Formats: sequence, structure tokens, C-alpha cells
Amino acid sequence: MLALRLPAEIEKRLAALAKKTGRTKSFYAREAILRHIEDIEDYHLAGKRLARDGKRVTLEQLEKEFAGKR
Repeated sequence: MLALRLPAEIEKRLAALAKKTGRTKSFYAREAILRHIEDIEDYHLAGKRLARDGKRVTLEQLEKEFAGKR
């Protein structure tokens, strides 16, 4: 169970969308979370990895190394 407060304008938009489509506000809140949770997790994981000491490589270096292994 999850309860959250939304700004009044967002609440109005969500209610209007739910009414227009015959879906519930919970349906759209759940969809938004499911669509974005992986991006948020990736963001935090990247931050932790950047905070670690270690060798860094550019995307170009990584692509070149990967292409050489094919």
C-alpha cells in the first residue's frame, strides 16, 4: 500500500485523465512508477560506481575493446 500527496494541479490532471479514459488514478500512478523506477535505480547505481576509486574508460574505448573481441 502506498499513499502519496501530489500538487493540486497534478492531482487535477490525473483525475481528468482517469475520468476521460475510464481508468483509475492508481492505474496511472502505478504505470508512471513502473516506467521510471529502472531509470532511477540506474541513476543511483551510476552515482555509487562513480564514487568508487578505479580506472575509468570512455565509451569510445569500451566500444573499441568490445569490437576487437568479436
